[in-house]
Amino acid sequence: MPNLKDLKNRIESVKSTRKITKAMQMVAAAKLRRAQESAEASRPYTERFNAVLSGLAASVGGSPSAPKLLSGTGADQTHLLVVMTSERGLCGGFNSSIAKLARTHAQKLRGQGKTVKILTVGKKGREQLKRDLGDLFVAHVDLSHVKRIGYDNALSVAQDLLSRFDGGEFDVCTIFYAQFESVVSQVPTAQQIIPASFEETAEASTLYDYEPSEEGILADLLPRGVATQVFAALLENAASEQGARMSAMDNATRNAGDMIDKLTIEFNRSRQAVITNELIEIISGAEAL
Repeated sequence: MPNLKDLKNRIESVKSTRKITKAMQMVAAAKLRRAQESAEASRPYTERFNAVLSGLAASVGGSPSAPKLLSGTGADQTHLLVVMTSERGLCGGFNSSIAKLARTHAQKLRGQGKTVKILTVGKKGREQLKRDLGDLFVAHVDLSHVKRIGYDNALSVAQDLLSRFDGGEFDVCTIFYAQFESVVSQVPTAQQIIPASFEETAEASTLYDYEPSEEGILADLLPRGVATQVFAALLENAASEQGARMSAMDNATRNAGDMIDKLTIEFNRSRQAVITNELIEIISGAEAL
């Protein structure tokens, strides 16, 4: 059984840890509000933008003049996986869930004989994938210096992807991120962005006359669409990260409180045992006299 000094030191240590986790929870809650507002504000634009692109893509169909970003390279051999995670830890299973989804997807593709390349955004996902898939890494985007995600950050990532696609480095590009639903729910998501893939919408079934041609408009909008998808994913990730950190720090604070209660009970029992032993010694000595 630890002595009273050890128990007291452990209690003080856990109390200090609880102060830190409580402070981190409050900071994450403040950041979450801003990040959630940004993510939710981007959704209507992204959805409408994709609806317009979907309508244009449906009208172009399998035209031989369709942009390469829509029709693809004609092959499905080389896949680029863009894994987006956070730069910092202490956010529960947020990074692990994204890395797990990317790892499963990569193993599935390799099992089919495909060539897989990985571009990481955020060092935590890179650290988790390095042991198993480190030989597949082709690039890394460091956002540790960025205090708040902006469109410029997404644009630089999108331009890198587009230049690699134009250079023939890959045929299909898929991004991995966490879709924010609530503080306790962040859904790991895989989304193909190159070549562009759209869900069937009412916009796609509506006929319009475009000026200039649909192909010309798509050639201009599709690169912007890649940047838009990357930006939306970064915003969703930012909100998911803060939500996961807030939840993880809340759990840590509660666990620290429970540990303090248990250690305090143990400390009181040990102190009572010491007092009892001292009283027994005093009474025994008095009786001996």
